[in-house]
Amino acid sequence: MLKIHIFIHGNSAQKTKNLIIFFAIFKPMTDIFSKEQRSKIMRNIKSQDTKPELAVRKFLFSHGFRYRLHRKDLPGKPDIVLPKYKTVIFVNGCFWHGHGCKIGSGKRKPQTNIGYWLPKIEKNIARDKENYAKLTCDGWDVIVVWECQTKKNENLKHIFHELIEQKNANFSD
Repeated sequence: MLKIHIFIHGNSAQKTKNLIIFFAIFKPMTDIFSKEQRSKIMRNIKSQDTKPELAVRKFLFSHGFRYRLHRKDLPGKPDIVLPKYKTVIFVNGCFWHGHGCKIGSGKRKPQTNIGYWLPKIEKNIARDKENYAKLTCDGWDVIVVWECQTKKNENLKHIFHELIEQKNANFSD
């Protein structure tokens, strides 16, 4: 139960009006789904072959890159591995990996069970950093593509510009 102590100056009619306004503005957001329904929805969210991941794979394939998927022998099991270029690509969901965009920190910010979600997302961020460091120490180039960046092909061109240049330079040799 949430207890709020408020001290408001004025007569009792004014205090009542101010309290009604306060609770109308700061009313906690309740989930529109039951706990069981929300749990089922969250359980069904895929970790592989997501729309953002498929968009990145399609972009890379259209530019002549051939890749491996979800190599379990590498830290973090990268979404896409380009062995020829010693490069791994992680396609991160903005919500799950705590991106600072409006998707990751705005509209999709957890409204319920915050005590569970915030530590979970913080652990994901810490684990990501650890995996990126291990891969870098092993000589891999790490590219992180955020879900929000996959909405426009121009963003992907910018992200993979160096890789495309490297491929073209190797092709002309």
